[in-house]
Amino acid sequence: MSTPQFWSTPLRYIRWASHEKPAIFYSIIVGAMGPVMLVTLPPIRYALGDIDPEPIPMTYPIPQGPRKIPQGYDDE
Repeated sequence: MSTPQFWSTPLRYIRWASHEKPAIFYSIIVGAMGPVMLVTLPPIRYALGDIDPEPIPMTYPIPQGPRKIPQGYDDE
């Protein structure tokens, strides 16, 4: 039984696939870049000065002191 063409000559097979089946070939390349970007992009972002923003407050801040009642809105 012979070995598949990919395992015997991988670079030649990749070159053939890029010419004969470009949609499949480039979709595999783009898909393989996802996990690589997951590891490499955060350090690059921090090196360029892009920091994460502060988290959004989940509660409304309660003001200190007595509540100021608005004036001038009475039904008269």
